[in-house]
Amino acid sequence: KKAMGDRLLIEDLSFTVPPGAIVGVIGPNGAGKSTLFRMITGGEQPDEGTITLGDTVHLAYVDQSRDALDPGKNVWEEISGGAEVIHLGDMQVNSRVYTGAFNFKGTDQQKKVGLLSGGERNRVHMAKMLKEGGNVLLLDEPTNDLDVDTIRWLEMFLANFDNTVLVVSHDRHFLDNVCTHVCDIDFGKIQIFSGNYTFWYQSSQLALRQRSDQNK
Repeated sequence: KKAMGDRLLIEDLSFTVPPGAIVGVIGPNGAGKSTLFRMITGGEQPDEGTITLGDTVHLAYVDQSRDALDPGKNVWEEISGGAEVIHLGDMQVNSRVYTGAFNFKGTDQQKKVGLLSGGERNRVHMAKMLKEGGNVLLLDEPTNDLDVDTIRWLEMFLANFDNTVLVVSHDRHFLDNVCTHVCDIDFGKIQIFSGNYTFWYQSSQLALRQRSDQNK
């Protein structure tokens, strides 16, 4: 259970995220989606109940603020930490090639972070977090300000990611392409669906029609 002041956000929420699932977390603005992520990461505590992480869980959190970036570093330095080689699981990848995968080509890698646009900062933040090797990714509105090519790259990355992802997004097309489950948060009411966004939408519309028929 979690409330903000006198506004109830989450009540009687109980679910287990299966290994390898990509869970789309949806709901109206202010319903508690980002708050749920902050509770999972320990940034906030539930008012009642507990959140338990598996012993082998290594969280990687891409939040909406992108504030944890050094404006004085260039793009390559911020992503690579100055290392020529990045370790991605069992793989070793040239750091400039990795940076280029996020659509920072050539001299773009020398741009100062403090001068980047919102979309560019989003890509830098995501590149930093994904290279940390987390096996549970928390992505809060990851497609905000991203160009189409980077969104497609992210979809392919998640499709080949063998671990678990929770993603808050209003991008229906993105959720359709990546999600295996949907968590619908609506001001205290929570529903979990197995399937992508279209399956959730069709199921919700069917339930609304059935309730309407029963009330006639």
